[in-house]
Amino acid sequence: MTVSSTPCWKRPATERRCGWRWALPWGLALWLLMLVPGLWAPTFAQTPGEVVQMQLERTDDGLLLSAGLRFELPDLVEDALRKGIPMYFIAEAEVLRERWYWSDKVVAHAHRYLRLSYQPLTRRWRLNLSSTPFTNAGLGVALGQNFDDYEEALAALQRIARWKIAEASEVDEDARHVVQLRFRIDLSQLPRPFQISAVGGRSGWNMLVSRTQRLAPERTAP
Repeated sequence: MTVSSTPCWKRPATERRCGWRWALPWGLALWLLMLVPGLWAPTFAQTPGEVVQMQLERTDDGLLLSAGLRFELPDLVEDALRKGIPMYFIAEAEVLRERWYWSDKVVAHAHRYLRLSYQPLTRRWRLNLSSTPFTNAGLGVALGQNFDDYEEALAALQRIARWKIAEASEVDEDARHVVQLRFRIDLSQLPRPFQISAVGGRSGWNMLVSRTQRLAPERTAP
């Protein structure tokens, strides 16, 4: 009688011991995906918007910017607002002097910070405006305005009126300038779970509105 056998391969003991260590990070990642809403949601294009009107005005005090924006807040942002979670926005204006011999030079940079919140108990909206970022300690020095409904609060968020973006001395009267305006959600001030959900440019949290406009040299009468 002939006896035959087929050799089999056995995993080394060290590999068997390390298997649970390899599986742990994957299990933790899956747990986070289930815990944080929106992390596993598909990614789409960024929420669209536009600057429908933009006006630049030279004054003795400086360069003033007025603008009208048109956008809809992403559904996730509006839903978070209605649950009482404040949302933060930032408007950025950059003034560049045109140079034919080199790249344009940045001569001024301005920021405006906005905080939109909703009080479910009173069913009122509040918009705060500040020239400095809001902190966890409070709103700091900020202007505030209350609204009875969402549409009024959104309309106020979409208006920029006579915002000083540069000192008069920073804008040469005889030079051509370009002004770049950007308005976006300030993801850095969202609660940590929402910041994680926004990683990767997911449209549920991202919104950007921008426009570039030229500022001609000031013409003086002869």
